[in-house]
Amino acid sequence: MLVDALLQVISRRGRQLAVDDGLRPLTYRKLGLLAAGLHDLIRASTNADKIGVMLPASSIFPATLLGGWWAKKIVVPLNFLLSGEELSQIVQDAGLDTVLTISHFDELSKKLPANCMALDKVPLKRRVFWRILCGRPDVPTVKPDDTAVLLYTSGTTAEPKGVELTYANLHSNCVDSMLSLQLDSDQKFLNVLPPFHVFGLTTCVLLPALLGATVYAIPRFNPAMAVRCVRDCGVTIMMAIPSMYAAISRVKSATPENFASLNLVVSGGEPLPDSVRSMYSGKLGIELCEGYGLTETSPVVCCNSLEANKVGSVGKPILNVQCQTVDKDGAKLSEGEDGELWVKGPGVMKRYYNKPDQTRAVLTEDGWFRTGDMARIDEEGFIHITGRIKEMLIIGGENVYPREIETVLEMHEAVEQSAVIGVEDASRGEAAMAFVTLREGADATELELRSFVREHLAGFKVPKKVYVKEDLPKSPTGKILKRKLYELL
Repeated sequence: MLVDALLQVISRRGRQLAVDDGLRPLTYRKLGLLAAGLHDLIRASTNADKIGVMLPASSIFPATLLGGWWAKKIVVPLNFLLSGEELSQIVQDAGLDTVLTISHFDELSKKLPANCMALDKVPLKRRVFWRILCGRPDVPTVKPDDTAVLLYTSGTTAEPKGVELTYANLHSNCVDSMLSLQLDSDQKFLNVLPPFHVFGLTTCVLLPALLGATVYAIPRFNPAMAVRCVRDCGVTIMMAIPSMYAAISRVKSATPENFASLNLVVSGGEPLPDSVRSMYSGKLGIELCEGYGLTETSPVVCCNSLEANKVGSVGKPILNVQCQTVDKDGAKLSEGEDGELWVKGPGVMKRYYNKPDQTRAVLTEDGWFRTGDMARIDEEGFIHITGRIKEMLIIGGENVYPREIETVLEMHEAVEQSAVIGVEDASRGEAAMAFVTLREGADATELELRSFVREHLAGFKVPKKVYVKEDLPKSPTGKILKRKLYELL
């Protein structure tokens, strides 16, 4: 399914630049030849049903992904930002005996219980030349429901879970996103997202490849380099997380002139602070379009567009995706009511790998995925994420959602990021504790920040304490790790 679709694009767009990481530009024809050579290498290297891939955003990654599928392997992208111990657990859980990587990760590779092959040390040119002489390998027969990738995510817990996404999951999410956002093959994408994360994998690798578009990849995020790439390459589409957008906005060269080519700028992966949104609209004249998704949904669930961009929302569901909010008993709620967001559609995962109990806990018999996120759907069909169910606080008998407090804190001119957690409180059951980082050169006291929240929210929602920190603990993909905040109390 995906291999056939990608090979059709390669045949049709052979001379078009597919991906350029500043070291190895690949046309679609060269991408196909390299993938064929990697197919041969993978087939010769392992009999296991899975292949590990530990590569940054680069030209070699899409070729390796296609080569893995061409060899009829489940591809397991590995997070190279984890420790050797953490990665070893994932390698063992997935049953990997071979990992394709580059020599840049040699030290990390030595710690893994698998044969790690540095592709920059392998004579791939011979295999590519062989394929030029012999033609393409046969395309394997796969079913739409066969697992294509195994992506590990820790979510809001410390335990990583392998999410099985099928060929149909990934293909449908790409196609439905293309149609919903009205994308075409003339687009030029900037890829600053790591491909071990589903946001980067789907929207910055697979989607543009299925379009036959061009991707400019930056292997290691550098905000100044991102600005130069947009300016010099005429980038039209950018996908990133809010912390990346915040870093880019602080670069001196981030000017409206240097961003003139952009026509779609999407933010996802974490909540978009109003301060970042207003920075882009005010300083750069760019409207950030916030979207929402999860690893378990391949990932795109909904997204704003330039035609329909509602501030404070994450947009409307993309084509073929259904969303509803439900109460604690699973009964559907009316528009405007807060409840758990459930998602249904062709992008919903197959299962958690080797975790049947956890799979049953989130997938209903009729195909709905319980996201664990609180949301409300307004009268126009826009979805507003209000927090996580497990993060909801009960203060004096009242439900309080941390995201509501965080949103207000981030409205303060001095605040860069915020995170709110709950702690036991003898008088009110629970109390909110807030952690913030400040913008460069800014200053704010705890009293000032608590008073600011009091101006906008009810008194019981005001944090008991506000801790000002230089940095907050984050995951490799930039999400604040709230479980780690308890260690700072």
